[in-house]
Amino acid sequence: MTFPVLEGKVAIVTGAAMGMGEATARLFAEAGARVVVADFADEKGQAVAESIGQAAHFVHVDISDSAQVQAMVAQTVATFGRLDAAVNNAALTPDDKLVSEFDEDYWDRLMAVDLKGTALCMKYELRQMLAQGGGGSIINISSVSGFRPQPQNIAYVAAKHAVVGITKVAAVENGPHNIRVNSVAPGAIDTPMLRGALEQFGFTPEEYAPQLSLLNRFGQAEEIAQASLWLASDASSYVTGTTMHVDAGYTSR
Repeated sequence: MTFPVLEGKVAIVTGAAMGMGEATARLFAEAGARVVVADFADEKGQAVAESIGQAAHFVHVDISDSAQVQAMVAQTVATFGRLDAAVNNAALTPDDKLVSEFDEDYWDRLMAVDLKGTALCMKYELRQMLAQGGGGSIINISSVSGFRPQPQNIAYVAAKHAVVGITKVAAVENGPHNIRVNSVAPGAIDTPMLRGALEQFGFTPEEYAPQLSLLNRFGQAEEIAQASLWLASDASSYVTGTTMHVDAGYTSR
């Protein structure tokens, strides 16, 4: 059972058409929030919002585009009246080339979304929270790759390290306004993308999970959503500028 810890609050979740973003949007709505389901995948995002019901509203956004991010926040306020929390989850799939061979075009695109896009989301979310007063909570989704580098992921690893850094800058700047900014670093989460990678390399989940988890299993999208829910709620009112690792101990060894 989910307690109504976000009752009366309005939240944006980017990348909410599937995976961790979808799970987060659904959980936030269950916890009493009105939620903007933000994504560039219109059909899937609209379906998620419609399945949640009146507590959700879909907004199309490419977070690498400043005007679209600004419009996302404006539509949130026009629809629900304010903004209290945001989960900046949208990101591109990790790259897969050695440093000596990395794709420069994909580097630029990934940085535009995973890093600049996250910064743009914070920029306009913070402007709204500062203008309305009363504080707020922003959660940026980083990764264990922001702490423990992976081979053949130069762009993704760089971006996720940087997400941790920009989270801390925003926390320092906005603490006096009671706006808390934190990040969540997921470990190996059971998604279609992960399953596809395992199939590509000939591993079963049972064989590979112990290499990525002290609990010998992959995480579920809902478990990442629970971390974001706590950080968005008043239960974490003295927590800012930090990263919550939800990785079954992967970065502890």
